Amino acid sequence: MGPHQKPLRTGILLVNLGTPDAPTASAVRPYLRQFLSDTRVVEIPKLIWWFILNLIILPLRSSASAKKYASIWMNGPDGGSPLLIHTRRVALALEQQLLSHEKDIRVEMAMRYGNPSIESAMKKLQSDGVERLLVLPMYPQYSATTSASSFDEIFRILKTWRNQPEIRIVKHYHDHPAYIRALKLQVERYWDAHGRPDFSQGHKVLFSFHGVPKRTLDKGDPYHCECHKTGRLLREALGLSAEQAMVTFQSRFGKAEWLKPYTAPTVDKLGHERLQRMDIFCPGFPSDCLETLEEIAMEVREEFLTAGGGEYHYIPCMNDSPDWISSLEEIALQHMGGWPMQPESSQEVAMRLQRAQALGAKN
Repeated sequence: MGPHQKPLRTGILLVNLGTPDAPTASAVRPYLRQFLSDTRVVEIPKLIWWFILNLIILPLRSSASAKKYASIWMNGPDGGSPLLIHTRRVALALEQQLLSHEKDIRVEMAMRYGNPSIESAMKKLQSDGVERLLVLPMYPQYSATTSASSFDEIFRILKTWRNQPEIRIVKHYHDHPAYIRALKLQVERYWDAHGRPDFSQGHKVLFSFHGVPKRTLDKGDPYHCECHKTGRLLREALGLSAEQAMVTFQSRFGKAEWLKPYTAPTVDKLGHERLQRMDIFCPGFPSDCLETLEEIAMEVREEFLTAGGGEYHYIPCMNDSPDWISSLEEIALQHMGGWPMQPESSQEVAMRLQRAQALGAKN
């Protein structure tokens, strides 16, 4: 069989934000440099920003960030960054589920910043003979700072390929019924295990999304509106009122105004009001990471308790829960409608399913 007679494969590329290779200043520094050098992320004139980044931010933040990563790093022979481990597990579980449904689809994961890079993942898919590629970002809400930056990198890479694949891109799925269903089930699963808030006692639920500068909204970025829509749909799915559940934005950095209300000041205020119980969930993060495990589950918790609040409940992200994998499969198949995905033979399915299961057990 010649090089142009190989079976045409279908693939999915899951893209997440990124992580350093280790919780050390020497590993965090290049990761931060790559991340903060992206003009989609920081919209400040390049020359001015170069001096700020290299002379102030990197020398000061690398060590501080490394300590934060160290506090959440997963130990053991297969340990590492939670974001990397969870995203890898999602990719393996998704491929395994697709194969069990006789969908012969390659699934790879990549990080926009750090490793594994988007380019390395795309080369693996290319070597597997993938000629039809669905790009599925792990960002449910579209933002130029995340989704568009990932798309930029994918098309930059494709510019160097002679034989490009047919490509489809999932822009967002912030209001997809399958996504909202998975979020709802995750919250309810936590409440089944830890007790449901007593809203008659004024208990609150916060849906905390990652913040971005307010100027991105002013320039037309739909992220703010999509976060609020996700929050509203999830609140309604859980049967909560606007008074019982509210949307906030976390991870503010710098002096510029960001999307409001801010998570930390909101939590501090509720703590000073002696709120008896607060539950916080981060719907915009499918996988647990630094922003959820260190910032929300640790830093914000401490603020709430120090201010005089009562019970504090951090509801983990969906990670690789079966409900989330099923929802991802539904979203992916909807966007791949019309693409042939049947395997060459039942024997091929069995072999690939066995391989996926072995990798899943290892990870």
